[in-house]
Amino acid sequence: MTTHVLSAARRLTRLKRIFSGLLALMLVIGAVLYAKSEQIVLGAEAYIFGYPLVIMDVTRANAALTLAPENTLLKVRQFPDAGFTDVVRPNVDTLYTTGFIDMAKGPWVFEMAANDKRYEVMPFMDAWTNVFAAPGTRTTGTAGGRFLLAGRDWAGQVPTGLTLLRSPTQIVWLIGRTQTNGAADYPLVHALQDGISLRLLADWQAGKPATEPTWQAAGSKPVPPVEQMKDMRTVEFFTRLARLMVDNPAAAADAPMLVKLSRIGIAPGRPLNWGALDQAAISLGRWLADLKVAKELKKPRDLVRGWATPPAMLGDYGTFYNTRAVVAMVGLGANLPADATYPNTSVDAAGQPLSGSHRYRLHFTPAELPPVKAFWSITAYGSDNFLIDNRLRRYAISDLDPLVYNPDGSLDVWIQANEPAAGKSSNWLPVKAGQPFLLNARLYWPKPAALNGVWGMPAAERVD
Repeated sequence: MTTHVLSAARRLTRLKRIFSGLLALMLVIGAVLYAKSEQIVLGAEAYIFGYPLVIMDVTRANAALTLAPENTLLKVRQFPDAGFTDVVRPNVDTLYTTGFIDMAKGPWVFEMAANDKRYEVMPFMDAWTNVFAAPGTRTTGTAGGRFLLAGRDWAGQVPTGLTLLRSPTQIVWLIGRTQTNGAADYPLVHALQDGISLRLLADWQAGKPATEPTWQAAGSKPVPPVEQMKDMRTVEFFTRLARLMVDNPAAAADAPMLVKLSRIGIAPGRPLNWGALDQAAISLGRWLADLKVAKELKKPRDLVRGWATPPAMLGDYGTFYNTRAVVAMVGLGANLPADATYPNTSVDAAGQPLSGSHRYRLHFTPAELPPVKAFWSITAYGSDNFLIDNRLRRYAISDLDPLVYNPDGSLDVWIQANEPAAGKSSNWLPVKAGQPFLLNARLYWPKPAALNGVWGMPAAERVD
């Protein structure tokens, strides 16, 4: 009996020691977190602020390995398929003319031939994902144009016949899009793409032709940029950010944020000098920022019939850093809303998540068809934000397709895993059985009603 009592007493003493040790450890952790609370908060803010610049650089490096060398225009001759993972939510409405441009090697001459046959937009994006110029059908008409693309410090004379486009950063990404009415439209669109060129100013003046590679599938692809960003260590992320900000300076309006960055040792061109606790605190801030973004993306906010419309500052973010970062995470390369707007939804009319386990209908009355001056489409993506593989290789429904309208002029789009009943297949957008998905509409050259909230997408009605 005495032995059992002594044994129990020893166990109780041991437990008290363990508890005391854990309590002391928790107090130490709490004290460290309190002391480093500012670094945690600033680490989160700095991560959100710098994310677009870093992922642009990662995407630039990936493009050089998988698509084309820098300073050349890649004229993509076919639509992406379900295996394409270079950019989230790729579209299958337009063929791209794209390329990363190093302004330190410029200035450059960008030319567009006359085009009165298809809608096109040629947005130039700076390293912070802001669109600083968008020549094309909406802005410059159908007569084409010649443009001098120059860096922020270039002080030369603009040659006669060229319109100046000045980039605020060294990294520039052209993501041009030309309306393409299905695969049968490729020959016409290819000819239009051939009228687009990029040359050094000196080469243009000398009449030297542009170098234009053809698109070739890479043998082994690197990890997609969004995945690289997830795997990137915090020190590597902020080291890269500091280096990139030298040649890709933040805007004047970002001055208060740069002061905040300096308080945790981040400045253009400055090596990081963090101790172990500093690094832990800033890493925790980054983790919390990622967690908050993930929660916000899952939270239905400002939905109209289940659809969210991207904000008006898309492509011209100013100091709306949260919005800029989220767009870079889920839709890098977005147009200005005036060129294209992107309503999206992941829920049905009852607010339930969209799933390939069910069937859905989008019903447009004749007066509710998307108001556009060019064209519209609806694309289905998996939960990973990439195209959904299906036997038809049909990833989107568009008014460019041979859709069947109802006798009263209304339109039904059917979204489901299995082929619908006879007479509905032409309006069928396939998804994966049992898998969650989301819908992304695109309205090219939207009319004012689509931009000011007067018009909205219909709810996805569950019909099974």
